[in-house]
Amino acid sequence: MSDQRKIFQYRSLKEVATRLRDDLNNRDYVLLFAYNGTGKTRLSMTFKDKSKKRTKNPKTDTLYYNAYTEDLFHWNNDLENDSERHLTLNKDSVFFDGFKELALEEKIFAFLERYADFDFKIDYDKWIISFHKGDQSDIKISRGEENIFIWCVFLAIVQLTIEDEEKTGPYNWVEYLYIDDPVSSLDDNNAIGIASDLAKLLKQAKGKLKSIISSHHALFYNVMFNELKKEGHKSHFLHKNKGTGYLLQTTDDTPFFHHVALLAELKAASENDKIKTYHFNMLRGILEKTSTFFGFDEFSHCIYGVDDEVLYSRALNLLSHSKYSIYQPVEMNQDNKDLFKRIFKAFLHEHQFQLPEIFSQEEISAG
Repeated sequence: MSDQRKIFQYRSLKEVATRLRDDLNNRDYVLLFAYNGTGKTRLSMTFKDKSKKRTKNPKTDTLYYNAYTEDLFHWNNDLENDSERHLTLNKDSVFFDGFKELALEEKIFAFLERYADFDFKIDYDKWIISFHKGDQSDIKISRGEENIFIWCVFLAIVQLTIEDEEKTGPYNWVEYLYIDDPVSSLDDNNAIGIASDLAKLLKQAKGKLKSIISSHHALFYNVMFNELKKEGHKSHFLHKNKGTGYLLQTTDDTPFFHHVALLAELKAASENDKIKTYHFNMLRGILEKTSTFFGFDEFSHCIYGVDDEVLYSRALNLLSHSKYSIYQPVEMNQDNKDLFKRIFKAFLHEHQFQLPEIFSQEEISAG
């Protein structure tokens, strides 16, 4: 069986990280699709730590963007005077190695002006960043604008690293880029723009830096897949293996394959009666994509074979949007499990997905 259809099984994220580094031995780019709660952020840190924790010649070699990157910036809201609001930088991080020396404002703004209409000023003595828009100074930007700004800081550092042909600058240690979900709070238009701009930058890095891009955002993932397809990237879908490890599905020829793998995971949860809160979120996502495919206005049109489609769609909507649905996965009560099983069984019966053939045990190999 070709590697394009094979599923590899790993016991830990450390093993997955080793596989990704192996992939980059003969590729410049690896794309990874995984839903929230799978461990994408932890995988990015595990990948980064692989070289730092080696017995021989430990070193830092990965510049990463993930939730921890955003934590390097925190707000001072000036609660006492409510006037001098700014972002404070964690100057001790290697992420800011070249900030003061190289004055990155111009590079940052060249990216920022594509997505936002505010400006900024960096105080290198105090390690703070203040923002202004028009005649308003020291403004508090929104969470989405903050994410965009931090992303643009990262892009400026990447561009600086690419331009350092002689490897003499403050980021000469960077060999790998690991980018995890840069579009977590953006709308689809910005997701497309960011994916396209990132792809252009990564093409400039080809032959200089190796890159991994992971995301749960299907649109962002597919734009990246198509933008980098001619560059010969490697592409995977990562999901949990019934609580005993991880499965990595190679998807080089099928960028939309991840929804089928997700159905297999839901089928296993249903059969084992181990239905947790986040499974409702996953089921709702599949129903929404299916309804869009068929041109339905509401995903409730994809819930067949139940007594009251509207009632169950409301219940599914409520359960899938609970604030604990992904980040605090707990097992559901039996009534909700029964509801999940009825909806899921009817959905599979109506659409006839070939899950047993695609996910037969013969296709799952040790990594």
